[in-house]
Amino acid sequence: MKLNNILVGFLIFGGCLFNAQIAIGKQSVNGVNTILDFTGATATEASTDPATTNENGIILPAVTASPSYAVTAPTTNNPNNGTFVFDRALRMVRMFTNGAWVNLSDAAGNDIPADLNNPSTGLNGGVIIGSSTTAASGVLVLESADKAMVLPHVRNPHTTVKSPYPGMMCYDTQSNSLAVYDGVKWNYWK
Repeated sequence: MKLNNILVGFLIFGGCLFNAQIAIGKQSVNGVNTILDFTGATATEASTDPATTNENGIILPAVTASPSYAVTAPTTNNPNNGTFVFDRALRMVRMFTNGAWVNLSDAAGNDIPADLNNPSTGLNGGVIIGSSTTAASGVLVLESADKAMVLPHVRNPHTTVKSPYPGMMCYDTQSNSLAVYDGVKWNYWK
């Protein structure tokens, strides 16, 4: 039994290493330029099909506070562009780009639990998909010159997701926008 588990783990790891494409909740990814894809739970599984019944999203790592740096230009000390976090101090979803943190949600109220259960111990270390090495640091690093992640598709997350968690992120198929939950309300970006 233990040997079977090791063999299955090796095959999955080898498949990820050679294929560099991962499907979660479905058999295959949509398109050749997708590195990480999630089920849309639609009849067609097409990214353009808005009739999804999916209620799941990605939960971002919660940090005590967004790291601040003396240098504004990206360096090896700064997070890489495209780093997403849920800032527990500000109670906001934030993205690092061009040497600065950008707020993806409005200032939230004080009704977000202070003891969130998804704390991140830091921005270093984690899992790399698409390569065996990377210069970036993070909990999950997608490393590819020609592939992107497809967010979980959720139609109208503000009504569909019954108990969203602060830091949840998905793609709203109804408004065709990025949806992020800050613990109080959904924020949409086109």
